[in-house]
Amino acid sequence: HVQLVESGGGSVQAGGSLRLSCVASGYTDCKYDMSWYRQVPGREREFVSGIEPDGSTTYADSVKGRFTISRDNAKNTAYLQMNSLKPEDTAMYYCRVHNPGEYCPWRFAYWGRGTQVTVSS
Repeated sequence: HVQLVESGGGSVQAGGSLRLSCVASGYTDCKYDMSWYRQVPGREREFVSGIEPDGSTTYADSVKGRFTISRDNAKNTAYLQMNSLKPEDTAMYYCRVHNPGEYCPWRFAYWGRGTQVTVSS
């Protein structure tokens, strides 16, 4: 049982920055990937960035060079530093934790409820 809570969303002008946080709570004796997705109403949920327990990262092409994902395993927290924001970054941003089965026998995936990011031109 894992609960995820995102925070840090808000409204900024184009070119501004935001830092999102995702705190995972609840006991889980297992490593997991942490990732960020975003979704605009009427569109598919889109992968933004992910980070593995060892710190390996991946980014969608649309955010590469502007966003940075990080994690603090001791605090069960992931971060998404978003710089040079564009209006097209406007979306609800969701945190996800995922054990695809390689870290422990218990495969799981959990979603947070999201935090809104709005970028005005």
